[in-house]
Amino acid sequence: MIELYIIRHGLAGERGTYENDDDRPLTEEGRDRTRKVAKRLHALELQFDLILTSPLVRAKQTADILQSVDLCSQVEISPDLAPGGQFKNWLVWLDRWRLAGGRSLAIVGHEPNLSQWAEQLLWGTIKDRLILKKAGIIGLLLPSSGSPIEQSQLFWLCPPRFLL
Repeated sequence: MIELYIIRHGLAGERGTYENDDDRPLTEEGRDRTRKVAKRLHALELQFDLILTSPLVRAKQTADILQSVDLCSQVEISPDLAPGGQFKNWLVWLDRWRLAGGRSLAIVGHEPNLSQWAEQLLWGTIKDRLILKKAGIIGLLLPSSGSPIEQSQLFWLCPPRFLL
């Protein structure tokens, strides 16, 4: 099985206050809370083979914080994790990553994409039932081979307050 940790970026600046929303960074509170969550994940002895992140500033900053507490040594950017990113493209990437021997993956991105992707992996359809808070985590077990759609299992749905 593959462990997939789906992580929403931390608390970011107010929408509409930046000329380009892609440049909206984490707030000081967002950085602090995300760092506390990351340290708690490290204390739980989580370790990722890779952190794959959206290219938007707030997601990249979140991924960098996760990396800074030694949850993973490698961070890569994926445009498919940006808002409106393509789930099908990410599935192709995931298949290649699994074939290369990956076993524990964290992806950092945005809502509603992340919870919708989790629902597709669990139920094969979007039900708009999962809610992923900022700096929250969904943990899924994916099969080692074959399609993960409707073949994945939920093992963790955690708002950040439970990790602070």
